[in-house]
Amino acid sequence: MAAPGQEEDQNQDAIGGKKVISRTFLSLSQITALSEQNVEGVQKKLEEFLNFKQLKTSLKEAVLLDYYAAGFWWAKEMNFSLTQLSGFMDLLNFLLENLSDKHVTLGENLKELGRAMAGIGETESERSGDLNFFSIEQAKAVIDYLTDSFFRHYKLYEYLFHSPREKLVISNKYAIELAQPAVPPFPALLEEGIPSDIYSSFIISPTAAEAESKGSDQEGYLEEPCPEAESSEADAMAGVTAEDQKSAVGEIPNGIIGNLEADINEKLQRQEEACTFRTEN
Repeated sequence: MAAPGQEEDQNQDAIGGKKVISRTFLSLSQITALSEQNVEGVQKKLEEFLNFKQLKTSLKEAVLLDYYAAGFWWAKEMNFSLTQLSGFMDLLNFLLENLSDKHVTLGENLKELGRAMAGIGETESERSGDLNFFSIEQAKAVIDYLTDSFFRHYKLYEYLFHSPREKLVISNKYAIELAQPAVPPFPALLEEGIPSDIYSSFIISPTAAEAESKGSDQEGYLEEPCPEAESSEADAMAGVTAEDQKSAVGEIPNGIIGNLEADINEKLQRQEEACTFRTEN
């Protein structure tokens, strides 16, 4: 969490017995904005200031937001001034960075807390600490709060920052590519396994099939007896005698046989011509 170069400056300050907390976590304007909010508003503002974008899926961001929001609200209820609120938030961030970035143990972090709060209640000429704007009573309250909220759950914070966790797949996105519609004479995807003769006869020409079905419907319609047609036929047959019927029946076979003979002779002639053509080739 610390910026490059700041960690080295902090170590040098600690060795020299000077400031332990050397940077500001939140600006005074941000602290002022937070002090004007309720609990929900503090969480929203901290989410914005800390640039948290994955609160619904990131356990780390959710824990950090709760850590800072709960600390700020406790300090606000203690009626800390803006300067004290800023210093307290710096202290919260400093202790958490020791654990997350430097992997400081619990005992070492307690020592860092003691050094940061050194000099409280003493005159500035004797000893100057990072949090000397707190009174002794306020410093004790801060230590009690940190003991109950942060140091008591130190192992959980260590697990959060330094233990690998299995990544859960919450959702998957799949891209489905649809096939282009079939364009004759190429069959559709589900018709590729059909033999070509069946496809060409029954699938490729739906118009012909429709025409055939319409023709069969018309034939069935013609085969059905019509009462009006039967009555008209009866009226027409009323004036025909028995001799007329015999003569008509005698003429029908001759006409049919003559037509059949002509068709057969024509077909035989075509076959002979085809055989002769093949033989010559």
